[in-house]
Amino acid sequence: MISSPLMTVMVDAVRKAARGLRRDFGEVENLQVSRKGPGDFVSAADRKAEEVVRDALMKARPGYGLVLEENGIIEGTDKSHTWHVDPLDGTSNFLHGVPHFAVSVGLEREGQIVAGVIFDPIKDELFVAERGKGAYLNNRRLRVSGRQDMADALVGYGTPYLGRGSHPRLLRELGAVMAVAGGTRRMGSAALDMAYVACGRLDAYWERDLQTYDFAAGVILVREAGGFVSSADGAAEPLAPRSVAAGNEELHRELVAILKKVQAA
Repeated sequence: MISSPLMTVMVDAVRKAARGLRRDFGEVENLQVSRKGPGDFVSAADRKAEEVVRDALMKARPGYGLVLEENGIIEGTDKSHTWHVDPLDGTSNFLHGVPHFAVSVGLEREGQIVAGVIFDPIKDELFVAERGKGAYLNNRRLRVSGRQDMADALVGYGTPYLGRGSHPRLLRELGAVMAVAGGTRRMGSAALDMAYVACGRLDAYWERDLQTYDFAAGVILVREAGGFVSSADGAAEPLAPRSVAAGNEELHRELVAILKKVQAA
């Protein structure tokens, strides 16, 4: 594992939030839930978890800004550092009793993601990465998949929420990928999809119409595990386009080429 003051702050924050999520997941049917948009639900657990993470990060690094799922942007006095926080990535899974969700925190420094933590509280899997220090799952060093042939690859993807993004475009892209890939998976958590690329469970992954807190932590995880990350259209940094494509060097290149070909058609 990575031993640094920064990583200690991030891991403590996500673990504190996860304790409440584990408890609330056991009582998921009793949660008070409000609807905030078509197909996009926010739970009491989500709000509580964000408050826990926000308070822990602000206490440890009071000048840093934050980009939060529920409470938007909080400007900090330190303009070079920004936390990107998703307190419950996989909310729909959570509310339907599907045990696949995570707490995700990424740190942006002067436009670059330099540290990330993604914690799956149900499986007790802690994914961490810091620039120049590698990526780890619990105490195991991570490397992306070594597969080179798309026909052998398991490729993850995400679907836009109802009323957001382009479902027809996704169907075109998915059709093109399914025509050449060994298999595809849609699991409902962008953070864990990225973590799974970092540890080789998925060979590649793409998604559009994201928010930065959905995938910021995953960017550094994949890169520190030896993988490549860009926007879905191939831009070097995915934060501004708010789309992502990830994989090892060969499969990332091939995936982006497929997506570009669909765009051009």
